[in-house]
Amino acid sequence: MDKRSSLYHHCQSKLRRSPLFARLPETVLDNMLREFRFETWRKGTRRTPGLLARQFYLVLEGRVEITRSAPDTGRSITLFLLGPGDGFDIVTLLDDQPHDAEPLALDDLELLTAPIPAVRTWIERHPEFNREFLPYVGERLRSMESLASDLALHDTATRLARLILHHTQPPVPGSNGDDPAPVRLISGLTHESLARMVGAARQVVNRHLQELRRAGILHGERNHWVVRDLEALRAHAGVILERLQHHRTRRT
Repeated sequence: MDKRSSLYHHCQSKLRRSPLFARLPETVLDNMLREFRFETWRKGTRRTPGLLARQFYLVLEGRVEITRSAPDTGRSITLFLLGPGDGFDIVTLLDDQPHDAEPLALDDLELLTAPIPAVRTWIERHPEFNREFLPYVGERLRSMESLASDLALHDTATRLARLILHHTQPPVPGSNGDDPAPVRLISGLTHESLARMVGAARQVVNRHLQELRRAGILHGERNHWVVRDLEALRAHAGVILERLQHHRTRRT
């Protein structure tokens, strides 16, 4: 990417908001940007798993769902929901093995892409990058651990409540306590997408969403949701607020 171009400066400003690149020295970031190429995907674009074996992607704008499917049943599950600043495919980057996962663009996407070997070179040569990369990998592992635990230990209603709570922005200190808490990332998603995220049928997710609305816990218009009763949602999710706040603090 040409450092003199306006696109370069646009991408550089976006990288500064990514947990992987935000604290890198300017010279290191510049060297990496020379390896990156800019791409756009239209909403609804789905790529084959083979793509992930060759390229590493960083999301600049929009959301992407990383899914895995069973061809014999047609069922799918969402492994990760990624937004601006997130990268994929971490698994192939680590072990250089094929990964049977598919990215699906939930919005129009802006992406940066670099060859897998180039990113491995960054890991080997730049300790500054490793200091950001390793905690990010740990966060992805914890996410997979939570997904496996939720699928094994909780019913669909609890999994859905935990999903919504995980993506709910808590009220800002000092604000009106009666203000609803906005739901981020999963707002605007179809019930089918939510069903893939909790490992359930779309009809079941729809029923539980309606129950949350009738109980006054959740309010939404055209799938843009806010949480009106955060304490009740926590009770449905069966989680401790302090634990979620600690997780969010580590990301900021």
